[in-house]
Amino acid sequence: MTQTLVLYDIVSNLPGISWSPNPAKPRFVLSYKGLPFVTVWVEYADISIAMQAIGAKPDKRLDGTDVYPIPVLSDPNTGALITDSLEIASYLEKTYPEKPIFPNNSESAIREFNSAHLDQIITPSIKSIWVRSTEIMSPASVKFFTKARSIDIALPWDDSYGEDWALLEKGYKNTVYDWYQKTDGKWFMGDTFSYADIVVACYLLWFKRVLKEDEWARISSWNGGKWAQLLADVEKKCKLA
Repeated sequence: MTQTLVLYDIVSNLPGISWSPNPAKPRFVLSYKGLPFVTVWVEYADISIAMQAIGAKPDKRLDGTDVYPIPVLSDPNTGALITDSLEIASYLEKTYPEKPIFPNNSESAIREFNSAHLDQIITPSIKSIWVRSTEIMSPASVKFFTKARSIDIALPWDDSYGEDWALLEKGYKNTVYDWYQKTDGKWFMGDTFSYADIVVACYLLWFKRVLKEDEWARISSWNGGKWAQLLADVEKKCKLA
């Protein structure tokens, strides 16, 4: 019998608590695979202390300093402690291969997709989303989040309908839409569900959770409602609807 896995996620002031896209990805994978897990909620300001306490390994920031990321997954069945959402997905696929998320030997291609989606779609338009994210955190976490993230992208961050929104809209209506149209199916791999769909859905979930109602409605209208529908379909597929 599989022992309960532990997922470390970032707390918020929102009903339902979860919001961050990276911890959402292993949450979707665990649910899709039907694996038992519990969530340990961590304040953004307390991530470094909490992750050091469990022995998680740090990443390096652009300035060379250590940063302790979330998500982290602890698996008592194997003793593994894994950081990074993509590496957690890879670990879960290898350790619990039932209901594959990298079907037909697609992990390498989906890793490339994951990088392209982040670099081409999310990062260029992320400042406005970060502003909204600070609005659902505690004051201590807002201070820590802003200081940590401004190392990567300098302040000030703009939450207006400016360049960020134009880039985000173009990215989804053109680039991501074209990626999906190439396979002529419901999912990124056509008729086959995969981790690529979880990646897209988890960023959409982030937008839905932190953006204002009219801002999410705007995204929901793109491409004839495709992205709101994709999020709903992935949530249903992963039994999170």
